[in-house]
Amino acid sequence: MPPTTVTLPAPAKLNLFLHIIGRRPDGYHLLQTAFQLIDFSDELSFSLRDDGQILLHTELTGVPSERNLIVRAARLLQNLIPLNHSPFAQGADIALTKRLPMGGGLGGGSSDAATTLLALNRLWDLQLDIDTLAQLGLQLGADVPVFVRGHSSWAEGIGEQLTAIELPTQWFVVLTPDCSINTAEIFNAEQLTRNTPAITIAAFLQGGSQIATRNDCQPVVEQGYPAVKNLLEWLSTHAACRMTGTGASVFAAFSTREQAEAVLAQKPSGVSGFVAKGVNMSPVHRQLQP
Repeated sequence: MPPTTVTLPAPAKLNLFLHIIGRRPDGYHLLQTAFQLIDFSDELSFSLRDDGQILLHTELTGVPSERNLIVRAARLLQNLIPLNHSPFAQGADIALTKRLPMGGGLGGGSSDAATTLLALNRLWDLQLDIDTLAQLGLQLGADVPVFVRGHSSWAEGIGEQLTAIELPTQWFVVLTPDCSINTAEIFNAEQLTRNTPAITIAAFLQGGSQIATRNDCQPVVEQGYPAVKNLLEWLSTHAACRMTGTGASVFAAFSTREQAEAVLAQKPSGVSGFVAKGVNMSPVHRQLQP
């Protein structure tokens, strides 16, 4: 019998690189990236309701409940429930513990949506497969499918064409300045590079630091957001570093937790941050396994 409550993580991701290799006629950008999942997460708790209501009990500044990706994901799934599926109208009470910075490029909203799809699929006993859930997630955002599938991945297309990859274990310092960046603003910028040559998965995995990779969005963000540029300059004195997604968060990789924590302890004032371990399987999927 399905459970009536569940609490699950919604992990962050890092873009180990981000290349814009073209643009579709509809304006969407074609990209290549490597999504590294990490073990630092938001947390969501779900409890069944039998009156059809979807109630999110956590308010986020500037995000009305009905626009929140958590509620939108729940509604999307709810619309698939057959009328004769249950004598009750399936609903849910949802509580969010928000740890990931908004507008940081860490995929927090997308991960929250993915965890909602996975959790309510279980609680409502819908028995939808991962492919179906990933297709639903794509309706909410290009980053949602990687969290639904739950594995560090190589991504192409607009980010939805995923190939699971095995990445070496690393520890990451992730730092976020006091600013929030609008993704659409960065992708619409005239100066954004949109013709980076494509690379292969094999070249990336075998080349390591020898293959030329970068985040094509980073120069645009550095120009418009001095706080990001200054933070990257500071972090670069400790290790090679990069911005994730369209920012504002930046990161550097280390071989041990102790090395990462030593750098975190020196972070500039006014900057938030954490240390996280890179993982290949999402902690959501580990928890949902029988």
